[in-house]
Amino acid sequence: MNHRTVGLLATLGGLFALGLAYWAQYFDGLMPCELCLWERWPYRLVIVLGVLAFLSRPATARVILGLGVCVLLVGVGVAGLHVGVELHWWASPLPECNGILTLGAALPMVPARPCDAPVYLIPALPVSMAAMDLIYEAGFALLLGTYVSRKPRRFIR
Repeated sequence: MNHRTVGLLATLGGLFALGLAYWAQYFDGLMPCELCLWERWPYRLVIVLGVLAFLSRPATARVILGLGVCVLLVGVGVAGLHVGVELHWWASPLPECNGILTLGAALPMVPARPCDAPVYLIPALPVSMAAMDLIYEAGFALLLGTYVSRKPRRFIR
């Protein structure tokens, strides 16, 4: 695979994840919590980095895609944090998820959906969307990292 193909695949992988999240929100009526909204940011960045990698020279594209791996690993951390909140291993660090009174605010910030209430995309499958995101993002980072870490081919003429 060349850098253009991988850049395009990274862009499509990010678009797929965001598209699924927006589809679940707007067409399935699944309301996202604040942590769900945070989980979308790494995909937005990977889309931009994938386009930049597609448009760059091979050596520069590898660096850009390496940044994409780092962004995805941060996303894995956010998804892991969310899964832990859903499983009640710890409380969410975001005040929006906990309904904490904020200085200067008239009322506590109350989320549209609490962060510790799992959202299930497939009713018969007991895996929350946060857990699916964790699995998808970890696999995505692994595949992209595999490409970035392999030695580039040199063609001899």
